[in-house]
Amino acid sequence: MNLLEVIGKISDFIWGPPLLILLVGGGIILTVTLGFFQVRYLPFILKETFGKMFKKPTGEGTITPFQAACSALASTVGAANIVGVPVAIALGGPGAIFWMWVVALLGQATKFSEIILGIKYREKNNLGEYVGGPIYYLKKGLKSPILGVMCSFFFMLEIIPSISAQSLSVCQTVETIGIPKIITAIVMASLVALVVYGGIKRIGQVTERLVPFMALIFIISTMIIIIMNISNLPHVFSLIFKGAFSPMAAIGGFGGSAIASTIRWGMARGLYSNEAGMGSAPIAHSAAITDHPVRQALWGVFEVIIDTLVICTMTALAILTTGIWEQVPADKAASMPALVFQNAFGHNLGGIIISISLLLFVLSTIIVITFYCEKMAESLFGLKFSKFIRLLCIISIIWGAVGSLESLFSILDLLLALVVIPNMIGIVLMRHEVKELKDEFFNDANFYPGAKIK
Repeated sequence: MNLLEVIGKISDFIWGPPLLILLVGGGIILTVTLGFFQVRYLPFILKETFGKMFKKPTGEGTITPFQAACSALASTVGAANIVGVPVAIALGGPGAIFWMWVVALLGQATKFSEIILGIKYREKNNLGEYVGGPIYYLKKGLKSPILGVMCSFFFMLEIIPSISAQSLSVCQTVETIGIPKIITAIVMASLVALVVYGGIKRIGQVTERLVPFMALIFIISTMIIIIMNISNLPHVFSLIFKGAFSPMAAIGGFGGSAIASTIRWGMARGLYSNEAGMGSAPIAHSAAITDHPVRQALWGVFEVIIDTLVICTMTALAILTTGIWEQVPADKAASMPALVFQNAFGHNLGGIIISISLLLFVLSTIIVITFYCEKMAESLFGLKFSKFIRLLCIISIIWGAVGSLESLFSILDLLLALVVIPNMIGIVLMRHEVKELKDEFFNDANFYPGAKIK
């Protein structure tokens, strides 16, 4: 067994029960500590986010709250929203979707907490921009520079090969319609450079237009497919709720699943999809103009709703209502969305829609994680080094089309685990600071109209 195989086995183990326990357990602790705020205050949260997307904010910051949310969403809404959900269904059955919803509810508390801490401990850099993230709140709040450096360093290392992998997924898809991979990669690298060299303000301006557009294309397309198969919807919801609590027998291409497998794949899909606990969201949100950390953190709940409860659910319902999940074996699960779209809209149009969706999802992700990588480098080694890292990220887009990436994939998950572990430990240990700020906000009628006047 070579070194890469050993790393792969270690990574598979860590991303099994250990990290599921840490992320789900941490989400439960935070949800209880915060008094199930995501349920109690849901109408207010929706009013402050969906209802105030274009309202001019007050307070200090660099970009608007909506731009910050779109930047964070650009990172979380990626190719995995299209291909990750069918894999969860193939390996865990329809019941996996129920557990995906459960972990999304818990993830709202996690993302809410890390954004609050990100804004509380943010700083201004030499360019006058607000910067924040795990390294700042772990170093200044938890008084643990080691955890902060560990989180940022491994996050920076993980992003560069991740960009290459994202680039490859698009280049291979576009190559099927006759465009060489290197041409696609050069175009993508040029577009990303135009955006990221404009700084966080330009990133915010681009993502606030790109993210709603790409999300609408995908949501409307999947909605049409679901409506075309609306008669199957009651049966699908029955499968989701029954399958969540009972083992499912093999059907057609579906090989069957035990309850443990259903829970494992559903929770994993929810966790990986919305990135709650990974420390990425506070990097974007720390730049937002806001009058209170909690007000901006409400956008974290908004992100989980859009990413997991809307986009991932729409993907799942399109796959389940068409019955494609019963026809395609687990090892071909990633092809399910393309087959669903091609069956509904025809081979050419369906292929174009899914290709455009994938391209936009990946392009937006690369733009934002390049910014994340740059900010991690800045926090560790200073502004000059961060500019070098920015260039390296753009070059890695082209490397994704021409380089050999097989040896990188087994390392990516391990690096990401080394990011999640210190970040989640820090968030859970600092949960009482989060609770104090949450209580301060919801007990003040100036912030929350429903507060009791003492």
